[in-house]
Amino acid sequence: MAAPTKEEILKIVKQHLADNVEDMDESKFDPAKSMKALGANSLDIVEVVSCTMRDLKIKVPRAELAKLNNVNELVDLLHKTAVEKEQAA
Repeated sequence: MAAPTKEEILKIVKQHLADNVEDMDESKFDPAKSMKALGANSLDIVEVVSCTMRDLKIKVPRAELAKLNNVNELVDLLHKTAVEKEQAA
């Protein structure tokens, strides 16, 4: 199975954000913003990241996640991890 594209990962993250963040306006979704700026609290963020990693069947160290500033950086990190897992398989 090929690693998912960044677009596919972004779609998964956006879906989990919409599912977990009350009152999130999907029309105002901007991946250049942080999840906090999109209305997510710290529990929402943990849930979004956990669910996304579970969907992608990958694990990213918490220390790596702590360095991220926005949704785009999360997508890049998840994509890189998925590609590396794919190449190792």
